[in-house]
Formats: sequence, C-alpha cells, structure tokens
Amino acid sequence: MGIFDWKHWIVILIVVVLVFGTKRLKTLGSDLGETVKGFRKAMNTEEDKPAEAAPAASEQLHQPQTIDATAHKVEEPARKD
Repeated sequence: MGIFDWKHWIVILIVVVLVFGTKRLKTLGSDLGETVKGFRKAMNTEEDKPAEAAPAASEQLHQPQTIDATAHKVEEPARKD
C-alpha cells in the first residue's frame, strides 16, 4: 500500500490535470522530450571535442605567456573617530 497504491496515483493525476489542464500537459511532454534530445546531443558533441582539442591544448602549455598589468596605489581616506 502506501504511496505506490494505484488509488493515490489516480488522485494525483486528477489534481495535476485540474491544475495544469490537458493542453498544457501535452506541450509540456513534447517540450520535455525536445529538452532531453538536446541534452543528449550536447553530451555527444562534447565527448567528441576534447579528443580534437587535446593536441592544441598541450601545444599551448609550452608557449610562454605575458601578463600585462599596471599597479595603482590606493589611498584610504582618513578616519574621523
């Protein structure tokens, strides 16, 4: 029994349909499906990119780099206690 009782799931389904409506639930399902497909596609393309980018990254490790910076003295205002 408990939460896995079929009667509880029917009540939850009725409440969800009343709150969101059937039209919104249809679009929610298709939007969720497109999101999952997009996520899978992005994960597959990211797995391919590091293999191609790895030689370029190792070549950059051995090149010297220059950091251009300017130091400025900051004066704090005098405190009035």
